[in-house]
Amino acid sequence: MSDVGFLRLLTWLSPAFPTGGFAYSHGLEWAVEAGDITNGATLQCWLEDILFHGTGRSDAILLRHAHRAAWEKTALAEIAERAAAMAPSRERQMETLAQGAAFVIAAAPWCGEILAGLERPTYPVAIGALAGAAGIAEDATALGFLQAFAANLISAAVRLVPLGQTTGLAVLAALEPLILDVALATRTATLDDIGGAAFRADIAAMRHETQYTRLFRS
Repeated sequence: MSDVGFLRLLTWLSPAFPTGGFAYSHGLEWAVEAGDITNGATLQCWLEDILFHGTGRSDAILLRHAHRAAWEKTALAEIAERAAAMAPSRERQMETLAQGAAFVIAAAPWCGEILAGLERPTYPVAIGALAGAAGIAEDATALGFLQAFAANLISAAVRLVPLGQTTGLAVLAALEPLILDVALATRTATLDDIGGAAFRADIAAMRHETQYTRLFRS
């Protein structure tokens, strides 16, 4: 990966990049209210399941295939449609589509024509396609995406539980081996391998839709 590609990846996955990720908790807000997440240890367990058995793994697969199909409009459109259709709840779909749409707008200065005309791009599909078009290594993109995904949920937990920043960073550090494992495991996965078993996390996302008091959109 070139130095320019590395800079772009850092920019696109930065918390400051305007995708609105700070507004979404991926159902974690309900998990905190239900008592599933109360400290760093329970947060780590929750995120391990999401990364290895849930959205983390599935999104990494989608990102990789979008990366490979960056210059193939038809194939990319099919991946985008599949990604949107496979969201397990209304809020999960809204989360990934809203972030995907925001990413397309914000990333327009970089190879914007790749994403132009792509209907309903989910967040991992948009990032994968743009990184592929920009010549950024697929493995680096997948690793960066998974780390940013985990970091965003930890940031939400720090505000919700609440947890200290030190505890949040300790959880992120502890997740590094798993993030590497998920990135490696998805390298040869096909679109037919997408699937999950993080049922409690999916239920949390569904319950969040009717949660009485909410700070996050999902």
